[in-house]
Amino acid sequence: MSTIKLHDKYFKPYLSKEKIAKVVAYLAKEIALDLDKNEVPLFVGILNGSFMFAADFIREYEGDCEVSFVKLASYQGTESVGKVKQLLGINEDLKDRTVVILEDIIDTGNTLVEIYDIFRNKQLKQLKIATLFFKPDVFRKGLPIDYIGMSIPDKFIVGYGLDYDGLGRNLANIYQLTTHKMTNIVLFGPPGAGKGTQAAQLKDKYNLIHISTGDVFRFNIKNNTELGILAKSFMDKGDLVPDEVTIDMLKAEVDKNADANGFIFDGFPRTESQAKALDTFLTEKGEEINGMVALEVEEDLLVARLLKRGETSGRPDDQDESKIRNRFNEYETKTAILQGYYEAQGKYYGVNGVGSIEEITDRLCEVFDKL
Repeated sequence: MSTIKLHDKYFKPYLSKEKIAKVVAYLAKEIALDLDKNEVPLFVGILNGSFMFAADFIREYEGDCEVSFVKLASYQGTESVGKVKQLLGINEDLKDRTVVILEDIIDTGNTLVEIYDIFRNKQLKQLKIATLFFKPDVFRKGLPIDYIGMSIPDKFIVGYGLDYDGLGRNLANIYQLTTHKMTNIVLFGPPGAGKGTQAAQLKDKYNLIHISTGDVFRFNIKNNTELGILAKSFMDKGDLVPDEVTIDMLKAEVDKNADANGFIFDGFPRTESQAKALDTFLTEKGEEINGMVALEVEEDLLVARLLKRGETSGRPDDQDESKIRNRFNEYETKTAILQGYYEAQGKYYGVNGVGSIEEITDRLCEVFDKL
């Protein structure tokens, strides 16, 4: 699930289709247990919103039943206008029958009042109300709601039959209106490509938080954080730090900057499993990776550059060409895997990394501006 745009607004992931299915199944079971087994109830869906809910509910319901619909409207844009207009009623003879209303969502209760008015003089045996979602914070009517699938906060949602100005009803998952859209970039580049320099330029230009895996490790180890001590215990034994430890460090950095405009992830992810874990983490926050941007530079050019740097940097790994070539081999192997992962999502962007700092920054900005 990724953040989506409908008309002029953004919506972040809220409920997966799997979660919705569980709630619908729960409601169907509860209602089946409650109703008289010797009676055929009439389930009435409220259009347009409840068409998906009603269809799935009927499939889950165990027992004989009939189905009908009424159409009501009380929303314009993302706000309830407070007035409900009946567009289409019921023609069935309902005398002495049990009617169960299937509502997609109950918020202020205005629609509920109209429903009771519609059925007031139908001489029913009983009228019951079942709603997939209920917003207790804004419900103002003293009317009974017999079955509630899930109580939710007063946030505008779309998907699974619910719409924003006509769009979104066909979405299998449910999304919540958000006013904050992050830009999250995975920045890749071979050793010596100037990735750190470019990250510094880009974070200032786009007001993003630069998260360097190396910096995060050094901070946690230096400050003896719980994660730093755990990471060091593996490093001291010559073992690789497990993915979950690295990911937990990254999560902590993101959580410390919850109001950020977005993040540049530098040095992470390095494997497909890490990329999937990052996607899962961001999805839980209603965010996503917008793109993997990779600086592309010919290997021989960078080897020469690193050997030159090694003359003054004092870094042993910059003074041995075989070690440098090995670092490139490791980078290319990992990048190829991740390139395929992000290409499958339409999120991989290769950028020419040869030229002056300013020229490369301009090329990167052309990509960033599209994300």
